[in-house]
Amino acid sequence: MNIQASFSLRGRNPDVLTCIANLSNDEVFTPPELANRMLDTLAEAWAADHDGANLWADKTVRFLDPCTKSGVFLREITRRLTNGLEPEIPDLQKRVNHILANQVFGIGITRLTSLLARRSIYCSKNANGANSIGTGFKGDAGNIWFERTEHTWVNGKCTFCGASQATLDRGDELETHAYAFIHTKNIKTRITELFGADMQFDVIIGNPPYQLNDGGYGTSAAPIYQLFVEKALELDPHYAVFVTPSRWMAGGKGLDNYRAQMLADKRLRSIVDYPKLYEGFPGVKIRGGISYFLWDRLHNGPCTVQTVWDGEPTGPAVARHLDTYDILVRRNEAVPILEKVRAKGESTLTGRVSSQKPFGLRTFFHGKADSNQLNNPVKLFGSQKITWVERSEIPNNAAWIDKWKVLMTRVQGTSAAIETKFLSKPIIAEPGTACTESYIVAGLFDSEKEANNYATYLRTRFARFLVSLRKSTQDAARGVYSFIPDLPLNHEWTDAKLYKRYGLTKDEIAFIESQVAEHDASLFDASGADDGEDE
Repeated sequence: MNIQASFSLRGRNPDVLTCIANLSNDEVFTPPELANRMLDTLAEAWAADHDGANLWADKTVRFLDPCTKSGVFLREITRRLTNGLEPEIPDLQKRVNHILANQVFGIGITRLTSLLARRSIYCSKNANGANSIGTGFKGDAGNIWFERTEHTWVNGKCTFCGASQATLDRGDELETHAYAFIHTKNIKTRITELFGADMQFDVIIGNPPYQLNDGGYGTSAAPIYQLFVEKALELDPHYAVFVTPSRWMAGGKGLDNYRAQMLADKRLRSIVDYPKLYEGFPGVKIRGGISYFLWDRLHNGPCTVQTVWDGEPTGPAVARHLDTYDILVRRNEAVPILEKVRAKGESTLTGRVSSQKPFGLRTFFHGKADSNQLNNPVKLFGSQKITWVERSEIPNNAAWIDKWKVLMTRVQGTSAAIETKFLSKPIIAEPGTACTESYIVAGLFDSEKEANNYATYLRTRFARFLVSLRKSTQDAARGVYSFIPDLPLNHEWTDAKLYKRYGLTKDEIAFIESQVAEHDASLFDASGADDGEDE
């Protein structure tokens, strides 16, 4: 068997792992190029911490991928170790056997991916097969473990991952998607069960599954990638490197505690962020983009943040304390602008903007087509159209009906790779109106002039730029307005006035205007139809 050929095959074009289809948008294979960038980041940190030493020349370092799919991380680690350890272990077969038996370990997320990973790493679906490049394994699995794991159902939900029993309790013939790494109370004990006692991993690296159906309305799904990160850190590795959706930085269902913990963790050493749709994982739509981070157990300080756009860094990595705000401000260029705004100590629009369902009416609620047969009609702004309802049908905030209101759609954006509007055009709703939860009430006013001035303010690039710092998906809920100052509305605000008020430089103004497009001059169509987003 020509073992050397097994490792040279990776240089052929194309790499098979760039060609295979993803299982779904939730279980995404990592492109080899991105995996190698993550490994480069890891190697640089190792060298900085070990007087320039080469990570790939250390035969004692152990690596774990706890969510192995294609096996790309372990394959690339094995390739690098094979080259790096050559001076110390000249015999190729002995070197490969040592690496595969003692240094690289994985946990498959499904039976299929465990076979795929073994094929990537051992060049055989069985670690002890005739074609395996490793000759020391007794079992088929080698160090790529997989066994079927079951959910623990309580009241229709899994107690470990929150999956819906109605969706995933479906018989032995289908995968459970009960990932072993997160379905345990004590991860250290679980690792001992899988790989043996005294198994301390120096590096844990991976691309975890992103979400599972949680049994909510429609296609509701709860993220689970944070559970893999939390379990990995419980194992106390020297380094943890994970690629995940970036949604956790400013939003995400059920991610508030995870975000707070990550932002406050001074062991977070670096983050590389890919905000542009499709860039991190070509062909995969992950709203808000993706990012990878390096966590270092011995690090205690600021985290470097770098944005990649169209394959290139937008500027140098900047070290900063991530817990300055309750969300991660992703672009380094935005931080000094936000600091100037916050320095004035002004209250924000949080006090003006309503929560979800401002009048207690769901999106699918519709009234009558006209008001002729109603005793006390209220004009209702709903999904894509206006209808009429009796005033008595409005369950919440009846006092708001007779105020001037500025309404904003809850969902803003399309499938565009780059979002540049961030908010829809405001609707100025006169007294005698209400809305379903398709909208939020962005402000209540006693006069039409104040409502107009407020709507004009929300249309400025400045205000929408501040929204962009908190908006990671199409959802434009109350929280995305939390950085916008609540300014006097006795006159009309323009971008020029706002730039001057906060002392922004030419470069800062240019950055805002490079990120946020102008709305066209036309007013929002009061029919309730959205004006759309970037195509």
